[in-house]
Amino acid sequence: MKITNIEAYPVWGGHRNFLFVVVDTDEGIYGVGEAGIVAPPKALLGALEHFKAILVGEDPFRIEHIWQLLFRGGFFPAQRILTSAMAAIDIALWDIKGKALGVPVYELLGGRVRDKVVCYPHNVGHQLDTQALVDSCLQTTAAGWKFARLGLPSDGTILEPRPMVLAAIRQFQAVREALGDGMEIVFDVHTRLDLPDALWLCQELEPFRPYFVEDPLRSENPDSFKTLRPRTRVPLAAGEQFSSKWEFRQMIEEEWIDYARVDLCIAGGLTEAKKIVGWCETHYIKLVTHNPLGPVSSAACLQLNLATPNFGVQEEPRKPGTILTDVVPNQPVWEDGHLLPPTAPGLGIEFDREAAKKNPAQTRVNKSPGLRRLDGSFTNW
Repeated sequence: MKITNIEAYPVWGGHRNFLFVVVDTDEGIYGVGEAGIVAPPKALLGALEHFKAILVGEDPFRIEHIWQLLFRGGFFPAQRILTSAMAAIDIALWDIKGKALGVPVYELLGGRVRDKVVCYPHNVGHQLDTQALVDSCLQTTAAGWKFARLGLPSDGTILEPRPMVLAAIRQFQAVREALGDGMEIVFDVHTRLDLPDALWLCQELEPFRPYFVEDPLRSENPDSFKTLRPRTRVPLAAGEQFSSKWEFRQMIEEEWIDYARVDLCIAGGLTEAKKIVGWCETHYIKLVTHNPLGPVSSAACLQLNLATPNFGVQEEPRKPGTILTDVVPNQPVWEDGHLLPPTAPGLGIEFDREAAKKNPAQTRVNKSPGLRRLDGSFTNW
């Protein structure tokens, strides 16, 4: 079997763009993947065209060889944009291999270690309306989810740390009181705080028992976690912006996090994620796949999580089957807050290319909304 083509499908999903990639073979078996970074779009599309020239004619079963070729083949190690393109191709190769062998991808990753995968949705976090947030979380509970997700709010486009930390503390308390002890709550700071305010927030949230506090600090200098980690008892999660095992190294080795936020569609695909997850297991760090993306990413995360012993929870922004049902008609099955194991080979999904072409990506829709401090200075979104 040989790779004959690699084609990108930038798709508009109704609220944002997605970038899917199809890898074709000379035996008529195709695989589909998804890239985690979709902007700037020309950079991703250029990377995929570059990789296409390298990979046409290669054996798609040689997944590790192809990963090494793409990561190291340009002399300078791949990061972010390149690893997102790599990830889409890598996921598609696993899909091809599973289809060719007639088994789900989780069988190729060691087989199932669980019967279902618990997941958490996106609530209306990052806003100041506490009642709207409480109502959203109550609706989540009523729908059968076992988790709710909150986030550090902003006042429109203004994020002044201290008043927003105070607002977040009040919101978390209100949600915990409304939901009781039966629901787990995750809290996403979204890299919006510096160390003093992040520490203050984490310490104040301790009595409300968050499942984890995510990205309390920016990701450029992971060494800052060595100061935060011993000064708070809340579980910490980080890693969604990392693009390889090497960026996770210090976080894992120093045990500064309790949950690894591996993004399969940024960190080089299933091949690299499997290595990171195994490393985490030796430090009792659980996997929480970062998945704010589309149905292909959800399907890939599900396959990995079914085969991962040190699994925590899967991010799943919305119930499968609510967006892009024409492009990916057979999405993972959701039941009572969990995703169920697929039985179809590969990722367990199909990809309709014609439907994808009818929903082309829109320009500039993925632009960050941008946040500023009261003095006008820029701050992380």
